[in-house]
Amino acid sequence: MNFGGIGVISVWRKLAAAAVLAAVAVPAQAAGEMGPLIQDLGIGIFLSGILAMIFTRIKVPAIAGFVLAGVLAGPLALGLVTDASNIETISQLGFVLLLFVIGLELNVSKIMASGKTIAIAGVTVMPLTILFGFVVAKLFALVGIGGALIADNTAALYVGAAVGAASTLLVVKLFVETFELDTVPGRLALGLLIFEDLWASAILLIQPNLDNPELAPIAASFGGIFLLLAIALLLARFVVPVLFRWIAKLPELVVLGAISWCFAVVFIGASFDALYELITHQHLDVHFSVGPGMGALIAGATIASFPYATEIVTKVGMVKDFFITLFFVGLGMSIPAPDGWAVPILALAIVIMTLAARLIVLLPILYFTGTDQRNATVTSIRMSQISEFGLIIAFLGVSLGHISQELSSAIIFAFVITAVITTPLFRASYAIHGWLSPWLARVGMREPEKTEEEEEHRYRLALLGFHRIASSLLHDIARRDPELAKQTLVVDFNVGLHDSIRALGAHVHYGDLSNEETLLHSGIDKAEILISTVPDDLMRGVDNQGLVALVRRNNPTATIIANAVTFEGCKAIYEAGADYVFMQRVESARGLNEALKAALNGSLKDFRDARTLEDGKPETRDEVLP
Repeated sequence: MNFGGIGVISVWRKLAAAAVLAAVAVPAQAAGEMGPLIQDLGIGIFLSGILAMIFTRIKVPAIAGFVLAGVLAGPLALGLVTDASNIETISQLGFVLLLFVIGLELNVSKIMASGKTIAIAGVTVMPLTILFGFVVAKLFALVGIGGALIADNTAALYVGAAVGAASTLLVVKLFVETFELDTVPGRLALGLLIFEDLWASAILLIQPNLDNPELAPIAASFGGIFLLLAIALLLARFVVPVLFRWIAKLPELVVLGAISWCFAVVFIGASFDALYELITHQHLDVHFSVGPGMGALIAGATIASFPYATEIVTKVGMVKDFFITLFFVGLGMSIPAPDGWAVPILALAIVIMTLAARLIVLLPILYFTGTDQRNATVTSIRMSQISEFGLIIAFLGVSLGHISQELSSAIIFAFVITAVITTPLFRASYAIHGWLSPWLARVGMREPEKTEEEEEHRYRLALLGFHRIASSLLHDIARRDPELAKQTLVVDFNVGLHDSIRALGAHVHYGDLSNEETLLHSGIDKAEILISTVPDDLMRGVDNQGLVALVRRNNPTATIIANAVTFEGCKAIYEAGADYVFMQRVESARGLNEALKAALNGSLKDFRDARTLEDGKPETRDEVLP
């Protein structure tokens, strides 16, 4: 890699470098004792660990710290690591292992089970976003933004590919941390991310031949990939399970075995050309060999759906962060000193392009395939970052000579910026929707119209919000008391569930639980019994205490049942006007205690049979939410 343009190291730079080396107890002359590669790896890991702790403390994604660690250690800043071959080794090792982990997490069965919205959006969003990025990049080049860095079509296409997908690492992490992965935005985002990973894999297939898009080289590349896939599937079906059963009880060997499998597939794919020439004594005009990144992805994907895959994913996941660290530190090290303002200006332009793409491409597709305005907007905002796959594609683009190191640096900087703003955007997504909602309505993305005159209806029961507990409750009501189901109102903003709810006989109204006017319009003031089953963790703009107070104010005679997460919250909800407060943990413990008593009495089978007779087998419950 080229690191030209680096000037003389200043005094502060020498002092900082000396401080870092002293902190890790690696004096400059130690390179000969431990080897320069070990020293360079140690410096990168040490700096990334320190910065990750600092960044976590200040609520900034750790990935940004990894990239910054590479920048600090590399020739751009402190100059602790300047050997281009070592930087290349670190990046390539992280690249291969990261793609292996991504392959392990590809779940084809989940993709096949996707709903209409996710299926249509998954197939169309990334190609259209790449096209959007390509067109905008060409417009930027015309007005002078980015200059020669994105002037040609290949560079503009790489920019489109960079903004085409969101970050699986960041998005899933935030949904899990906020306990929202099982919400509508969480399920939409997860489904879309799986499709985006598949699209990115397809891009990696054709990327080596992007500068020479002739049929023969592309066909040869696909032929090599399908051949490697077939070999890997056969080995994964008949050989690998036996080997893993031998070492299943030794966690450290499971990790080693998984990584060994990764490199075995990589080596097989890389040897196709050499084996052909060795056997036939003929030189190939096209290449069948498969690159290490695609080989690693195939290695992970071919064992992702097998019974022992969960254990492998769990064990490899323990060192997953190390793989990620290596890749991003290597990327940071490879960033050259910027020559002027072209790179940072282009990075900001790519950030703006990414944010615009989510609102101009993703949001309308989600809305017009059946997602309501609110969930479509929140999902789009929360996926407003550049994917780690974008960095992988840019990394390969530099290696293949398709784009300059400066353009890759701009994409890396844009990734860091979008990573930093992801957390505040995630938290503010509902507030941003509130601001955007009137504007979205003006362009045709309106909230659902009323389908019946609820204000003239009186209900015996109203379910405020619809999640897992409400789904099971309504299922049981519809099965045991169909007349009550017909007198039940559900207020929820997920229009994708409304038809299924109506199919059970209940009335349904689109509404935001935090909006008093909407709740009154739905008819909560005319309901006899109102139940809030959604826990505070999943509510936005209101909690159960506030919701109970609102309902009690507008319906003084109703019976109100609400959900509490904490014991202190239980007391507060009673004080707000609830007639009964349940806690999911306590109710679950009560039910489990009955099973425990039956087990102690030796009658667990009879208990289970009775429950099955009463509730049916769990796998046969056809609920709105599975």
